[in-house]
Amino acid sequence: MYICIIRHGETDWNVTGKLQGREDVPLNQNGVSQAEKCASSLLNWKWKAIITSPLLRARQTADIIARTLNIQEIYEDINLIERDYGEASGLTVEERALRFPDGQYTGIEDWSILRDRVYGSILRNADTFSPDNIIVVSHGSAINSILAELSNHEIGTGKTRLKNACVNILEYQDPSFTIVFHNKAADDVQKCLKIVCNSVG
Repeated sequence: MYICIIRHGETDWNVTGKLQGREDVPLNQNGVSQAEKCASSLLNWKWKAIITSPLLRARQTADIIARTLNIQEIYEDINLIERDYGEASGLTVEERALRFPDGQYTGIEDWSILRDRVYGSILRNADTFSPDNIIVVSHGSAINSILAELSNHEIGTGKTRLKNACVNILEYQDPSFTIVFHNKAADDVQKCLKIVCNSVG
């Protein structure tokens, strides 16, 4: 089976550089457009369900994708929410540099806890829906923790800046995952699909 992991579309906080953790920030108009293009790039793939973080920016992205792809099954999973950035959440890059010059954010969620809950969600949903393909909608740090874990830290946390509404494809063959491609914008998804296989499903 294939698991398509998508980062939510753009928000105004993304534009201004504010660190988004658990805050419920909606998509802006560009984010809506990104989600629509992302969904269109997946039209030739067969998908059983969408599992999404309940945070508004992810849920809105998931709803747009579900409508475009006519997916009836959409579920929220609290374990897919973004990392808790503690006292740094909501601050701009400049504000974070002033308040936390050492880069250590007070109250931040431990990376291993982030990785374990997101990985656990991916694994449970893979087992639940296998052999059908599914879409997961989540957040930058959450997705990067999985990419880091599966790539032995060659990509992901600390190395990969995920684009808004980017597509990351995992192949699941129990009990292991393989990264097929990652951090692809909508315009590149079909090109990558043709390289990897003629179709998914």
